[in-house]
Amino acid sequence: MSLELLLPVNKEAILGLSMLPKQVIGKNIDIHTEESGLPELKGLQIAIIGLVEQRNSFFVNPQYDVNQFRREFYELYPGNWKLKIADLGDLSNGEKVKDTYFAIKEIGFHLKQMNIVPVFIGGSHDLIFPLYQVFQEFKELVNMVSVDRSFDFSQEDELISGRSYMSKIIMEKPNVLNNYSNLGYQNYYCAVEEKDLMDKLYFEGIRLGQVLDHLHLVEPIFRDADIVGFDMKCLSWDAIADPLKGQPNGIDSRSICALSRYAGISDRVGFIGLYELPSTPMMDQLAAQIVWYFIEGFHYRFDEHPININNGFLKYSVTLSNQTIIFYKSEKSNRWWMELTNETNLDNKTKTKALLACTKNDYELAAQDIIPERWYNAIRRMN
Repeated sequence: MSLELLLPVNKEAILGLSMLPKQVIGKNIDIHTEESGLPELKGLQIAIIGLVEQRNSFFVNPQYDVNQFRREFYELYPGNWKLKIADLGDLSNGEKVKDTYFAIKEIGFHLKQMNIVPVFIGGSHDLIFPLYQVFQEFKELVNMVSVDRSFDFSQEDELISGRSYMSKIIMEKPNVLNNYSNLGYQNYYCAVEEKDLMDKLYFEGIRLGQVLDHLHLVEPIFRDADIVGFDMKCLSWDAIADPLKGQPNGIDSRSICALSRYAGISDRVGFIGLYELPSTPMMDQLAAQIVWYFIEGFHYRFDEHPININNGFLKYSVTLSNQTIIFYKSEKSNRWWMELTNETNLDNKTKTKALLACTKNDYELAAQDIIPERWYNAIRRMN
C-alpha cells in the first residue's frame, strides 16, 4: 500500500508533548510513531503529511524542517472541532524526483478514494503536479488554485520545476484541467508571455493589490477549487520576520490565514499544500496557524457540493442587453452561484448546465448590465 512509504514522525517532534495540557492538538490527534504505527484510516477526515523533496525547486532553499512546524502545531488549542485528524508522518525522497511524484500521486489517489483530505507541508511547489495526476487517474475535471507571486508557466527549463509545473500540466494528455486561478501574482515576477497565456486560456489571475484590498471577493474561487497550493514565497518579509527570506511586497500573515480558512470551508477542496517554506521560527508558527485555520474552515463546511438548487436556494433571473444570467443564493450559507449554459449541439439545441461560485457583487454587476468577469471566462472555457 502506498501509505507504507510514509515514515513515522521524528521523536524530537513529540518529545515535549507529554508536558503539554491535555487540550492541545498534539494530544487530540492520531500520530504515526514507530511504536504505534500508521493510524487507523477509517473515519479519518484530515491527514497531515510532511514532504522534503525540492530537487526540482527553481530556488535554492535550506531544507525546511517539518518537525519544527509540528512542534508549533501540536501546541495549539483546537477549536470546537468534531473531526478526526491524523499526522501520517513524512514521505522521504525517491531515488529520482519522478519517484517522489509517483509516490505522492499514489498516496493522493488512495486518500481521495477514502474521502480523506491531505494537508502537505514542505517541499517545492512542483509537488502539486502529481496531485493533478490523481484527477487524470479518476478521469475527472479539476480546478486548481495557486496562491503565488508568479504564474509558473516558465518554459526555460526542459524539466519540470517549481517555476514551470503549470506548463507541464497544460501540455499533459489527457488534459483534465478545467480552470487554473492564481491569487496574489505580482506583475514584475510574471513574463508578458505568461500573462498572454492566462488570457488566452481564460484562466483567472488576481493581482496582489486586489487580493489584499478585497479579500472576501476571492472566496468563490476557493469554493470551486479541487486543489489548493500555497507557495510561501508569496509572503511579505514582515510575515516571516526575516527581510532576507521574504519579499518587499506580498501577502501578510493575517490575510494568508483568511485565505486558508476559505480553502477549508470549501466543500470541494480535496488537496492542499504549503510549499517553498523558508526556514525561520516565525514561519514555523505561521504555517501551524495556516493549517489551524484550514481545519477551522473545514469544521464549518456547509455540505453544499454538489449543489442541489431544488432545495434551499433562491433563484434570481437577471436580464442583460444580450442575454439572461440565472443566479442562486443559498438560504443556508447566504453564498451565491451563477448558472452557466453551453449549447453543445446547436442543431438539436442540446445544452449543458453548470454552476459557478460567485459573490453578491457579481449579481449586482449583472443588474447594472455588466457581465461578471468570472462568468465570461467560464463560458469561454466551456466553448
